Order: sequence, then C-alpha cells, then structure tokens
Amino acid sequence: MSNTNRSGRGKNRRNSAAPQGKGKASASRQPNQSSQSTRPSTSQSGKEVRPRDASLSGARSKGRTRESAPIEGLPVSKNEETVIEIIGMNHDGEGVGRADGYTLFVQGALPGETVRVRVMKTKKQYGYAKLLEIVKASSDRVSAPCPIYDQCGGCQIQHMSYAGQLAWKRQLVIDNLQRIGKLNVLVEDETEATHAEQSPFVEQIDEQTVQANESNRIRLRLEGVMNEEDTEHAIRVLPTMGMDEPWRYRNKAQVPIGVTEGGLVGGFYAKGSHRIIDMETCLIQHEHNDEVVAKVKEIGSHLGISAYNEETGRGLLRHVVVKKAFRTGEMMLVLVTNGRDIQHKDEWIGSIREAIPQVASICQNVNKKQTNVIFGDETRVLWGRDVIYDYIGDVQFAISPRSFYQVNPVQTEVLYGKTVEYAGLSGKETVIDAYCGIGTISLFLAQHADQVYGVEIVPEAIEDARSNAMLNEMKNVKFEVGASEDVIPRWKEQGIEADVIVVDPPRKGCDPRLLDTILEMKPERVVYVSCNPSTLARDLRVLEDGGYRTVEVTPVDMFPHTVHVESVAMLVRE
Repeated sequence: MSNTNRSGRGKNRRNSAAPQGKGKASASRQPNQSSQSTRPSTSQSGKEVRPRDASLSGARSKGRTRESAPIEGLPVSKNEETVIEIIGMNHDGEGVGRADGYTLFVQGALPGETVRVRVMKTKKQYGYAKLLEIVKASSDRVSAPCPIYDQCGGCQIQHMSYAGQLAWKRQLVIDNLQRIGKLNVLVEDETEATHAEQSPFVEQIDEQTVQANESNRIRLRLEGVMNEEDTEHAIRVLPTMGMDEPWRYRNKAQVPIGVTEGGLVGGFYAKGSHRIIDMETCLIQHEHNDEVVAKVKEIGSHLGISAYNEETGRGLLRHVVVKKAFRTGEMMLVLVTNGRDIQHKDEWIGSIREAIPQVASICQNVNKKQTNVIFGDETRVLWGRDVIYDYIGDVQFAISPRSFYQVNPVQTEVLYGKTVEYAGLSGKETVIDAYCGIGTISLFLAQHADQVYGVEIVPEAIEDARSNAMLNEMKNVKFEVGASEDVIPRWKEQGIEADVIVVDPPRKGCDPRLLDTILEMKPERVVYVSCNPSTLARDLRVLEDGGYRTVEVTPVDMFPHTVHVESVAMLVRE
C-alpha cells in the first residue's frame, strides 16, 4: 500500500510502507527446496479479480506496440534459454546473474543459485530473464507460506530465509555507502571484502553476505586501497536488527474493494496492475485486521453494498481501512466511499459492532474523485470515537483516520530506541527534529533531552504533534510549521543552538538546503534516520565533506519479507 501522503513523518508521508501497495519486482516462484533440480511452482490459490467493467490491460487497450530491433553482438537473445549462476540481488529483490559477462536480472532467483532462465528483454548492457528451473538451490531458499505470494505484490522476498533477508539488507546498506557515498566501511567478512570486485556494473546490484557473528573474533579489514591508519575512521555497519517473530507485524490494512458474482472481494493489487487479488488472510497483517476486512465484505455483500469501479466512477465502497492498536487492543474501521450516502448504514454498523466488539471507532471517508489516491478530503465518525489510542514505549499516541502512525510498532520502538542511543543525550541537550511529522521521534527524544524543537512542512501533522505532546504532558517540546531549511536558521537567529539534529526525511532524502543549514548550525551530533540507503549514502557524503564523520550505521528491519530497509546513522563533528 504505497500512496503518497504528506501528513506523516518524513518517509512516513508515504502513509504506509510500500510493502502493502501495488508491488513490483516480486519474486514470482517458490521452488521446493528439497529437490536438487526443481521447477518453480505455478499454483495460483488466490482469486484474481478485475474491478467490474474494467478495461483490458494497458498494453492491449493502447494497441500493439512495435518490438524494438534485436541488439547485435550480445551473448544472448530474446527467448533464448540459458543456465546462469546468480551472484547477487538488486534493490528490487531480483537475482543478478551473468551470461558470458552479460548481466541478467531474474525475478525469484537467489544469490548462490544456478538457474535455467529464458531471456525476456535485452538492452545494451543488461537484460531481464524469467526463472524456469532451479538447478542448484540456495541454502537460504524457503517455501513462501503465503498462498497468494505469486500474485500479490506486497512482499518480494518471502522465498528467502529470514536470516538471509537480514544479511542481504545489511549488505544493501554497505554497498550504497561504498558505491554512492564513496564512504569507507569496515568489513567483517572476507566475502564482503571481495564483494565489490564480483558485482556487475549496475550500482544497485547487491550480493548477499554472511551475517556478522559477534561471538567470533573476526579480523576487521577495510575494503579498498586504504592504509591501516584510515581504518579507525571507517564506518561500522552493524547487523540488521530483525524481529523475533517476523509475521503479523502490520497494524494497518488498506484494502481495495471489487465485486464478483459472489459478492464483494477485497485484497491487494496484483504486481504492476489494478487487478484486485482477493485475500482471506495476509501473513504480515495482524490477524484482527484480516477478520475485520472479511466481516466487512461479508456484511456488505449480504446488504447489497456496491463496489466502486474506477473505470466508470460508479459504485459505493472503494477501500476498507483498518487500524489496530497493538498495546491497547483498540481498533478503528474506515469505510472509504464514493459519496456520503450509505445504504443500510445503521444495519451495517450494528452488524459490524456485534461481530467485532473490539472496534472502538467506525468512520467514513468520502472520496468522489476518479483517482488512485485512497482518501478524500471529508472524514466523519459513524459510530464511536474519532481516535483510538496506542503506545510506542512509554509515549501515548492518538490515531485518527488519516493521521500517520508507524505500521510496525514493535520495530518502531527498536528504531526510535537506536535513534535516542545515537543522540547520546544526558538530559541537558537541545535537540532539533527536522521532518518531525506527528512528533513520534520528537516525543521519544523529549524524555531524555532538556528541550526539543520539531519542524514539519505539513500543518496537519504539526497539529497532531502538538496534540500528542499535550496527551503526554510533555512541556519541553515545541513544534513549528514550515520547511526545515527556513525555520531552523530563524531559530538560530533567536539564539537557539542545537547540540543534536535528528533528520528523518522521505525517500528522496534531505533537501540540499537543509544539509547546508546543518553544516552552518554545527551541532555536535547528527542522527540520520533513513528509509532509502541510496539517498542516505548521498547525504552522508555531503555531511562528511562538511566536517562530520559517520561513526556507525544500524539497519533496522521494519518490513520483513519485503526489500525495504530502514537505517539509523550516527555522525559526530570532527
């Protein structure tokens, strides 16, 4: 579910993580690991449903496209079958192999595997191939437990062991720091040390490495042409902080609704399309979210509620949004409709309350626009409260239908705890939180600092931040609306000097003017919370060139079984 929304904190303006949206590059086959030579499974247990009266695929509706002429001189050609070794995995989770030196991206293949593929598309320097057979399987290959993994785009690497996922995400961060940031990284394994030499020309290509074993005495060495004196200034990338139970971690579901002859269906979009995959259960969603969605579909079908059709603009129910507070157990249901009037409203609400007693809030959001944006401008309460409450650590948050709240509360506490640790607070510091969103990190920092200032360009987010500060009776935090690069210099003119600046930007990274502002403010420490390793590396390079040294980076797995990875970096002023 990846819709852009600037009401959240930094990257959280995505409104939720990409793992549940129209995915791309999802590994499409899960061969059985027990066979030495195994064919990919082609079972299709999910029901694929196109919204009623929807047109055919874009390619078909626009007519036939002229195929480009074959590129001469390549070692492979389109539709040719070949056997290759997979030497890495790129940032989309595609396996990377070589055919006589020519790079091929293979969806569903894992590093270390030997696979037979069919070439589907060629370009001058690389191409794409379809996985046909696994000749030799990786020790990290597992059978994906999700019955619709082949079709749904929400997860991309369920076919990889969780330990393998964590190791790959760490290596993804390392590779970006080295290639994009040109930064010095301490390497704790010989496989890592030779990794750059093995990687193809594409910067995004990543090869899985062995996860660091802290109990072993591993000789640290630095990749590259650096002398021993430089190693003390190299960045240490810690092992990815994963989950003890990497399933059922999402507290929010956003489910598009369609219709079949049997009634309402809802689930997720198939990879790269608007075809709805009907879903009974999602293994990364909290079980209660699944139950609420199923019950809403059942009751709606019984009452004859129509589903919205994006092609015709007709029909009522567009999306079902469910929010679950892990700590308090409260739930919120949001019905996104194509108009204010709901048939059998009272009967529908009564049936939902009876079937799902833990629901504390039932709301309606009205979206009449012909758009793929989920929420419209009008939201009203149909029954119960306008918010539900939950905690991250000791901090309480009020969650409204449209306000952002981290979708993995367990790992959010890990992420924010590492942020506080890297800030090195003693209780006497002044901290500035750029891209503060609804104040989640600001309030965590305020428990350990003398004063915290948060700035965010979205007015609604600042309103939520102030409300959450009042809810927690925190008086040592101040929030202001505006662009960080404009507000922070004004604070400096007012005599506010920051000991620590924390940034948590969207995927595009920090605004260049904000980086200049940080260098002018000269805080003793900078803590960078990132959802995109490539822009993290780019921005760390700027800060290092401006007089800071990156000491340590910790990847945090906020979205298991997807290609996404968060990181927290600690920088100190030289």
